Amino acid sequence: MTINKAIFPVAGLGTRFLPATKAQPKEMLPVVDKPLIQYAVEEAYAAGIRQMIFVNGRNKRAIPDHFDTAYELEAELEAAGKTELLELVHSIKPDDMECIYIRQPKALGLGHAVLCAQCVVVNEPFAVLLADDLMVGTPPILKQMVEQFEEWHASILAVQEVPAEHTRRYGIVAGTSVTDRMMDLTHIVEKPAPEAAPSRLGVAGRYILTPGVFREIANQPRGVGGEIQLTDGIAALMRREKVFAYRYHGKRYDCGSKEGFLEANVELALAHPQLGPGFRAYLKAMEL
Repeated sequence: MTINKAIFPVAGLGTRFLPATKAQPKEMLPVVDKPLIQYAVEEAYAAGIRQMIFVNGRNKRAIPDHFDTAYELEAELEAAGKTELLELVHSIKPDDMECIYIRQPKALGLGHAVLCAQCVVVNEPFAVLLADDLMVGTPPILKQMVEQFEEWHASILAVQEVPAEHTRRYGIVAGTSVTDRMMDLTHIVEKPAPEAAPSRLGVAGRYILTPGVFREIANQPRGVGGEIQLTDGIAALMRREKVFAYRYHGKRYDCGSKEGFLEANVELALAHPQLGPGFRAYLKAMEL
């Protein structure tokens, strides 16, 4: 059983980044030289996934435009002999990658966004990637999770330890360790207060889910924030089948916050093979 499909919920308004997101999706905000959504799609592609499903909203045309063919741009680059730039543009969407766009008619939450893609996923296991969470790892985080899925054949959530005062920002999980990295889940709670949190393990923005979760989401009432929560659907799924948490190797940047977005830009710029040395020298000069 392999993972062939990935869902990218991209219908959010990005209000925390206004006014930058007034006329462009937050997922198109660049980190160094690529938009957030491209990092997530590249991660899914590196994990062997070839069908990318974008659950989109109004005023989000920039995302399909980014992954579409830009005939005029490509013609100009070819005429100017800018071969490297032409290859870079072509690499955004490899020939064997398929992009599918589904409209989320109302902003009813992450669970609802995932449910909107059921007509495409049908009865296959699938991945969910939140582009707000820029994840860096070797191998890539989702590839690590796909390898675990091939062994366990069950839903897997990426998790990390979070400060106690931040539990209100995450789905928090608890369970029984089965390996040093895998946990058999017994509890998952959406954004609990610190005193009510079952642990300090927070769900990061990467999921591999079995299709049974669709039925559970569809039967959920609105939860925290008046939204249909994916966490509530997963909690219901746990009553029917195994769900695991995976402590991934790597780092997550919370690019849904301005601080995390700036951290990602600085650290990825320092790691950039062309930009890194000069940028590092600039930062050292700034310290003086």
